[in-house]
Amino acid sequence: MVAALYVVATPIGNLRDLTLRALDVLKAVEAVAAEDTRVTRHLLQHYGIDARPFSLHEHNEVQAGEKVVELLRAGKSVALVSDAGTPAISDPGARLVRRVREAGFAIVPVPGASAVTAAVSAAGLPDSRFLFQGFLPAKRAARVRELEALRALSAALVFYEAPHRVRETLADLAGALGGEREVVIARELTKLFETIHACRLDEALAWLDADPNRVKGEFVLVVQGAPVATQTRAEESERVLAILLRELPLKQAVQLAAEISGAKRNTLYARALEMKSS
Repeated sequence: MVAALYVVATPIGNLRDLTLRALDVLKAVEAVAAEDTRVTRHLLQHYGIDARPFSLHEHNEVQAGEKVVELLRAGKSVALVSDAGTPAISDPGARLVRRVREAGFAIVPVPGASAVTAAVSAAGLPDSRFLFQGFLPAKRAARVRELEALRALSAALVFYEAPHRVRETLADLAGALGGEREVVIARELTKLFETIHACRLDEALAWLDADPNRVKGEFVLVVQGAPVATQTRAEESERVLAILLRELPLKQAVQLAAEISGAKRNTLYARALEMKSS
């Protein structure tokens, strides 16, 4: 096997979702870098693979990355895996991939399971595009700011969320984006208690509260994109803001643009700062 970094997707729940190619790679490589060695060891043992994984997570990615480069320089092949799904997508790995590329070695993707694509494929939303946003900020103020910046996008929005914060996030999604939008709540994908439920955003909390088990597990939330009319209004408010910024101080331009267009002042202020910086 060629000395390269193999970025290997692993199952997000059902162990039979490991691809045949991924199985071949994990059997052939001389080292496995894993987000959590206990989780990866369980997967390897399930398939009778003797490799002993070493730890590479968000807190040691730089140091472990140097170890990977040393192994590659010695002519050894290395697989990178996360606990579940595809590495470097809301998981550690991106810095390692960059370091290995800078060192002159090949990066070989071994595609497979991904919670993002699994949820979108089962959502059935009419949007032809989607934006994967990953995890939203833990603090509410930052979370709301981020959501308001996404409000006018016509693409479907995809978020990861943990069980202890899913209620707060769904409430903020409804408040910032509008309760009439459809949301697909996908939890425990490919696992025994997999649930995929579609409803309006303003109905989501009631659905969760109807059964305590519905708040358990890992979540993917797929939210319908903004209607075209909303997108048009956003474009118009941005056009007005750009004109006013040429003649007025930032705060005054934002205030007038909000009054003229009806757009939220906070959203326009954030956009004005981006315009000024660029």
